[in-house]
Amino acid sequence: MFIKIKVFPNSKENKIIKRGSDSFNVYVREKPKEGRANRAVINILSSRLNIPAGKLKLVKGSRQQNKIFEINGFFK
Repeated sequence: MFIKIKVFPNSKENKIIKRGSDSFNVYVREKPKEGRANRAVINILSSRLNIPAGKLKLVKGSRQQNKIFEINGFFK
């Protein structure tokens, strides 16, 4: 399963807003340096979706605001 994420780094708080069935806006406090914002997004998504962080894989957009994540083994 793939989900589309639009990341807003340097936000005042960490939060998720659902835009559609497979798309979210994710606001993180981390700066987009050295992958910190990407790691924060993974942690927030894993807690919100109640899945281990290891099941989430960043497929596209590691250096962009729009990202695509794959959830591995979620529906097995």
